[in-house]
Amino acid sequence: MYAVFKRELFSFLSSMVAYITIGIFLLVSGLLLWFFPDTSILEYGYAEMGGFFSLVPYLFMFLIPAITMRSFAEERREGTYELLITRPITLWQIIFAKFLASLVLVFFALIPTLVYYYSISKLGFPEANIDSGAVIGSYIGLFFLGAAFTAIGIFASSLTKNQVIAFVICAALCAFAFLGFDYTSQVAALGAIEGSITSLGINQHYTSMSRGVLDTRDLIYFISFAMFFLLLTKLTVGGKR
Repeated sequence: MYAVFKRELFSFLSSMVAYITIGIFLLVSGLLLWFFPDTSILEYGYAEMGGFFSLVPYLFMFLIPAITMRSFAEERREGTYELLITRPITLWQIIFAKFLASLVLVFFALIPTLVYYYSISKLGFPEANIDSGAVIGSYIGLFFLGAAFTAIGIFASSLTKNQVIAFVICAALCAFAFLGFDYTSQVAALGAIEGSITSLGINQHYTSMSRGVLDTRDLIYFISFAMFFLLLTKLTVGGKR
């Protein structure tokens, strides 16, 4: 499993795709946080990162599909998929290795954004006038959100050998998982079960963690969500095998 993980990670790092994708993510998040008037924290005037953490999930809907789209799709396109699955390694080990390699890249993309926290802390009056607990909770929430989207991306990549199609499927599923249940719950006929439908979506659990409160129910939700899509990936890959 470690060999597949290392191979997958270094194949990302040896290509320009990972650097360009992460670079665009950091550029867009920086522009939204500091320069665009409608979202700029300098215009907002308060030393807090709530605006940043509310914007990143939408950026993740494009960043993570770009990272995960090659996981299985490229293996099939290049003809190395058959070689991989005949190795003495289980399907779960292959899937988890690819999942963890992609998740490490998501983690790498988040590390430079700590500069935003440092800058806002220095700009606050008085200095360091920022809710660090909420920031830590939000970063943990972002990591779990990234894990959920990554699991979706691995599943989408297992469905096709075309990376563009895998990207589109992943982006659509991520958007629905984050927003779809909230919009569905607003249908008048579903008013009686609105709360239950909303709780199925990612947005409610991510918002809860962004307040700096780590509830075990939210953690269990994200872990179960990721495992569900990894299980779907196993069924898809196993069926084609």
